[in-house]
Amino acid sequence: MLTIRSRGRPGGEGTPVAAACARQILELVPRAMRFLREEMRSERGAGLSVPQFRVLAYLARTPGASLSALAGFIGISGPTASTMVGRLVRRGLVMRTGDPEERRRIMLTVTPAGSALLERSRARARARMTELLSALTEAQLASLAGGLVILEHALGPSDAHGARA
Repeated sequence: MLTIRSRGRPGGEGTPVAAACARQILELVPRAMRFLREEMRSERGAGLSVPQFRVLAYLARTPGASLSALAGFIGISGPTASTMVGRLVRRGLVMRTGDPEERRRIMLTVTPAGSALLERSRARARARMTELLSALTEAQLASLAGGLVILEHALGPSDAHGARA
């Protein structure tokens, strides 16, 4: 069971408990992300990097997105996004099409093969996480679920693409 470890006075505003929670979240989130990266990479047949999986996930949620929107969401430059998308197009995981309303704009969508790969990878990560969480008691799982709802609420609403507003 997780406990809040308070290490002295809070570094910023808020209560000591809020500061301790913030500190613990900042310690745990990178560990959780490492876990997810390892699980995503374990899809050996995929040969995709985590940023490439993020591209597929974004495009699955945002069919027809532009290259600049993708680059902005992922946090990479336009040329880097273009190179990454080019590799995914060559592998048949992403499709580029022209925008019928704006000639110079290219729309990006995930192909059925890209969607299938993304779902296999997500299913593998969910199964592994489920396996780890199965070691917890029902009370611990209920507490964790409640804490995640509270954290989601504290972070505020997300936009249509899953990013925080």
